[in-house]
Amino acid sequence: MLDHDDTATTETTGPPGEPVTADEWAAHLASATPGPQTAAMLALLEREQLSTTGRIDALKAWERHVAWIQAHQVRLLADVEADALDATPNGIGWADYDWDFACEDVACALKLSGNTAADRLAVATALEGRFPTTVGLLERGEICYLQAKAVAEVTGTLDPEAARVVEAMVVAKMPAQSVGQTRRALNRAVLKADPQGAERRHRRRREDRTIWHRAAEDGMATWTAFLPTPQAAQLDAAVDAHAATFTDDGRTLNQKRVDALYDLVVNRPAGTDTPGGRSAAQVQVTVSLDTLIGADEEPGQLKGYGPVSATAAREVAFAPGTIWRRLITHPTTGLLIKTDPTTYKPTAETERHVIARDMTCTFPSCQMPAHRCDLDHIEPFDHENPTAGGATEPDNLMPLCRRHHLLKHRTRWQAQRDPDTGEVTWTAPTGHTYTNPPQTPTHIT
Repeated sequence: MLDHDDTATTETTGPPGEPVTADEWAAHLASATPGPQTAAMLALLEREQLSTTGRIDALKAWERHVAWIQAHQVRLLADVEADALDATPNGIGWADYDWDFACEDVACALKLSGNTAADRLAVATALEGRFPTTVGLLERGEICYLQAKAVAEVTGTLDPEAARVVEAMVVAKMPAQSVGQTRRALNRAVLKADPQGAERRHRRRREDRTIWHRAAEDGMATWTAFLPTPQAAQLDAAVDAHAATFTDDGRTLNQKRVDALYDLVVNRPAGTDTPGGRSAAQVQVTVSLDTLIGADEEPGQLKGYGPVSATAAREVAFAPGTIWRRLITHPTTGLLIKTDPTTYKPTAETERHVIARDMTCTFPSCQMPAHRCDLDHIEPFDHENPTAGGATEPDNLMPLCRRHHLLKHRTRWQAQRDPDTGEVTWTAPTGHTYTNPPQTPTHIT
């Protein structure tokens, strides 16, 4: 055993051949096959007792055990997915809809987004079903999770037999490779295993083309497109050509390229049909009146991205052509009380009220903008006797994306909204509960 007060070079009594110093334990665990017994020994790797060499070995030891844990997570996730598929109702008449709601359980339990949870489930199901050798390498700590994930992703469009051929071609070299090397080896193996299917797979992947964005710190965002390579090359060329027309005003090349992309998309070139040469895009920012007039510097909320600085909010608010709409909030809770009734008819105002109040789908982990959601009655609307309950009013409505709307009505998931706090509590079929806090204009979470 180690005396925790000793240094990295201090030796203690032990059986012949057994590691003694902290550095020796680190070197031993860095190459040992991980398991419950070796995991218990990780407590011996105290930072203060390790040399620089020992710390590198300790990192390797911890990483091997992380892989071991992730292999067990892969199997559990595959079981969760299988349980959900076994419980899927048949003959409902929703042939075009995925009735597997396992990702909701996983997203809530692990505090992930729905897309990330679905990705984890898909990778786990593919690994467990197609690639037991890869999962075995992961469990022994010989590869990392990102390598195993690459195996599942790169072979995702192959039939099972071709996928197994690809795994066999790369698996022996994976323990010595980086993640990037593994992915490149897999891509080469896919072309060798099924060269005739390359164009077929490309046509299939074209159907997945999409655009998404992600908010970043300091009022910035990442805007990403997934599209065929030729189109990406054409976009690059168009952006570069437009950026080359800008004057030498101190901007870097990358800054000019970003400005050129924005100019091409938003400020369309002359000759387009859009009046004034400007695209018909809508940008919505929620900002307090005090911030708007400069009395304080509270951040605003840019729809689809999140908080922005007071200056950025004012730039949007005072831009030419901006339309202002008044929102009234509770002074203590910040919840929306009433929207300005002067613009819309009552039914339209109710919809606008709920969308402005909740901003996104009210299922935990879902960030689908409310304007793209269904407005769901929390207490079901009574079609035979509308006065009996389930009124179509803001306190009884919440936005749910189509997937989570169907989840609420076609599965055993249940939802309750607290009208005082705006919190929505969801109860899963497993009995676990998850709370979705309100996203109010003045109390953004």
